[in-house]
Amino acid sequence: MINAEVETPLAGQMGDIMTCVHCGFCLPVCPTYQLLGNENDSPRGRLYLMLAVAEGRLSASDPIFARHIDRCLGCRACEPVCPSGVRYGYLLEQARRVRVDAGGVADRLARWVLNVLFTRPRLQNFFWFCARALRTTRLPSLIARFGSPATQPGRLRFALAMLAATAPRRRRLDGAALIEGPEAKGRGPESQRGAPRVAVLEGCVMSGLLPHINRATERALRAYGADVVRLPAGACCGALHAHAGELAVAEKLALRLMDLFDESGAEALVTNSAGCGAALKEYVDWFASDEAVSERASHFSAAVSDISEWLIERPAPDLRPIAARVEYDAACHLLHAQKTDAVEALLSSIPELVVTHLPRSERCCGGAGIYGISQRRLSHELLKKKLEETQEAEARFVVTANPGCLMQIGAGAMTNRQSFAVVHAIEVLDEALVRL
Repeated sequence: MINAEVETPLAGQMGDIMTCVHCGFCLPVCPTYQLLGNENDSPRGRLYLMLAVAEGRLSASDPIFARHIDRCLGCRACEPVCPSGVRYGYLLEQARRVRVDAGGVADRLARWVLNVLFTRPRLQNFFWFCARALRTTRLPSLIARFGSPATQPGRLRFALAMLAATAPRRRRLDGAALIEGPEAKGRGPESQRGAPRVAVLEGCVMSGLLPHINRATERALRAYGADVVRLPAGACCGALHAHAGELAVAEKLALRLMDLFDESGAEALVTNSAGCGAALKEYVDWFASDEAVSERASHFSAAVSDISEWLIERPAPDLRPIAARVEYDAACHLLHAQKTDAVEALLSSIPELVVTHLPRSERCCGGAGIYGISQRRLSHELLKKKLEETQEAEARFVVTANPGCLMQIGAGAMTNRQSFAVVHAIEVLDEALVRL
């Protein structure tokens, strides 16, 4: 029973927790349950643990609670199959907010980085500058490929492999050289009078390591008729913090981002990161109990679209045929959280491009924010399965729509010496928009 004098953690979420009818439909789609076979490592089992904390039968500081909550990827594959509509992603973030940090040194360091680096734009920009400088030496790529593919790479080697995976490609899908330098920056028509004003979320990781994808996003938006404005580089949406349970920091970042959007004068906000998009659309839930912010958050979330969603709703310009085959691997926070398949539809609009699904493309690759740091073994096991599926498909190009997936799968390809490339969906569309 709940103590009437002292409300227990998660007691405020009791209504959402009780929505679960324990039917078990979530078990076959949960990656951690499939790996571990432990009921506590399934969505249903974790909801049992949350209920025990809410009722005061289990302490939020109990290592058992922290262990099983932290093992969750937050991929939200359980939500689409849930007949009761449990808001599992929301409940997971609340559970991580109240649980006492039982992680190791690496986990605590990752949380420190989230709360210090990603909240200080100048420090963040300096960090990304150093990372890009290191990437240009090609040392990360060399170290990534050094070592046996049969052994799990250490943290440093895998981190360098993730950095190397963000380097811009130099060749198109059909083998021709990509346009580089000033010539590339000039591609795409100028905005026309009366065009819808669209703000692009530069983001933290995207602006820091993948700015070439942001520029491709802008070119695509202009080609489809948008008047494009940029939000400041490094402006973080708070998604990583929310997934890690750092909700107070996430909310501060969200308020700042809403201010920046209002100042931009844009009518829509577009993102090319599935994880960011899911968080942005859920600001309405983050601030639901805050009367001073809830209406504003609701309008903001309604203005958010993934780049693929925004583009697919508009007439396409002439697209250059691309005679190639790509394997699409769905980003969890696009497929499960945002419940859209707009990326596949967008890719299918490109003439001659053959788009097929990677086997089990709906299953998480093991990236999941800082999961690769906090749960290395499980992350590696899931990545191993994903790499086996790329071999089964004889993939040359794996397409995704999330930077975390791109870095995770790309790093796996390098450390396992597989030859396929991982590309963002908007990079593929950008190739089709090129006029040679």
